[in-house]
Amino acid sequence: KTRKEMTSKGSTGIEVILSTLEVKSSNFCGYRFIAVLHFIIMKCGGRRASVLVTKGGTQILLQLLLTASKDSPPNEELMVLLHTLLAKIGPKDKKIGMKARINGVLNISLNLVKHNLQNQRLVLPCLQVLRVYSTNSVNAVSLGKNGVVELMFKIIGPFSKRNTSLMKVALDTLAALLKSKTNARKAVDRGYVQVLITIYVDWHHHDNRHRYMLIRKGVLQCIKSVTNIKLGRKAFIDANGMKILYNTSQECLAVRTLDPLVNISSLIMRKCFPKNRLPLPTIKSAFHFQLPVIPASGPVAQLYNLPPDVDDVVDESDDNDDGETESEIETETDDAKDEDFKNDDIETDINKLKPRQELGRPIEELKMYEQFFPELSENFQEWDLISKEPKPFVPDANLSGPIVVPTASEE
Repeated sequence: KTRKEMTSKGSTGIEVILSTLEVKSSNFCGYRFIAVLHFIIMKCGGRRASVLVTKGGTQILLQLLLTASKDSPPNEELMVLLHTLLAKIGPKDKKIGMKARINGVLNISLNLVKHNLQNQRLVLPCLQVLRVYSTNSVNAVSLGKNGVVELMFKIIGPFSKRNTSLMKVALDTLAALLKSKTNARKAVDRGYVQVLITIYVDWHHHDNRHRYMLIRKGVLQCIKSVTNIKLGRKAFIDANGMKILYNTSQECLAVRTLDPLVNISSLIMRKCFPKNRLPLPTIKSAFHFQLPVIPASGPVAQLYNLPPDVDDVVDESDDNDDGETESEIETETDDAKDEDFKNDDIETDINKLKPRQELGRPIEELKMYEQFFPELSENFQEWDLISKEPKPFVPDANLSGPIVVPTASEE
C-alpha cells in the first residue's frame, strides 16, 4: 500500500528521493536511496516505472552512474542496482539512448561487461542496458567501434543449459546492433555469419523439447539483421545457409509453437534468394517464358547463358552507405520533430472522404411523395410586392430567447 501511494499521482515521495540523490555526494547515502528506489520500482511493476521517467529520474540515474564509475574499483552492488533500474525504465523513455550518449555513459556498461564476463550477476543488467542503448542507431555505430560486436560473440555460443537468460539478452542486443550496416559489415568481414548458422544448427539439434525457442529465435533475428546488406546475403549463401534453414524449417513444421522460427527463416530465405529477370529459362521458375527469337550475342544471350544460381539483378542497396553515421545523426535530429510530422498519404479533402450517396429509385418515381413533404420542394422565400423579387430573410431583432414550438396539447 505504501509503495502504491508513493508512486500515485500527486504524491511527492519519488520527487523527494530523486532530489536527495541529486544533492547527496556520499556513496553510502546514495546507495541506500537507490536501494529504496529499486525496491519501489521493481515491486510495483512496469507501470510505475513511467512515474520515475516523468519525474526526471533517467537523467539523475545516468549522472549517478557516471559518478559511481569513477571509483576504483567501482562498487559492484551499486552498479547492479543502477543498471537494473535503467533497464527497467529504459523502454519507458524514448530518448534514453540520446541522454546516455550526451552524459558520456555509453562505454561504462560496455567496459563493465568486458572486465566481468564471468560475473553473471553484474553482466546481465549491463547487457539489458546495452540492449536499450542499441535501439538508437547512432549509439549502435558508436558501440560497434568500441568492439561490442566481438564482445557479444564471446557471450553467445553453442548449446548449453547454463546462463540461458544471459545468452537471450546477448542475442537481442546483437540483433539490435547488427541493424546498423557498419556493424553488419564488420560481422561479415570477421566471418560471424558462419558462426551464427553453426550456433543455430547446434541449438536446433539439441533442443528436442523446444524449451529454448526464444534463443533459437534470437539467433535467427541476428541472421535476419546481418542479411539486410548485400555482403551479408552473399556470406549467408556461401555458408550454405539456404539449405540449412530450409531443412530446419521442414523439421519445425510439425510443431505449432515453432511457427515463429519458420516465419523468420522464410523471410531470410526470400531475402537472400537470387533475383533474376524474366524470361526465366531455368528450373528456378515454375513458369517458362521462351523468347520467339534469341540473338546469338548481346545482353539477352548473356542472361540466358548464366548459371542457374547466379543473381543477375544488380543490387545497389549498399552502394550509398559511406555516410551512414552522418545520415543517422540527422535522422535522430529529425526524430525530435516527429510530433509536427504530417503524413502526406492521409486524405484531407472532406468532399473526397464523404461517401457518394446514390438513390435507390429514380427521381421520377419519388415525385409522388412531394405532397407529403412540401418543405422539401416549396420555395418559402418572401416576395417584395414592388420589385417582384424575393427578399432575403432577416430575423426580427425584437425576438429574444429561444423559439418555443407548441406541443399538440397546447395547440
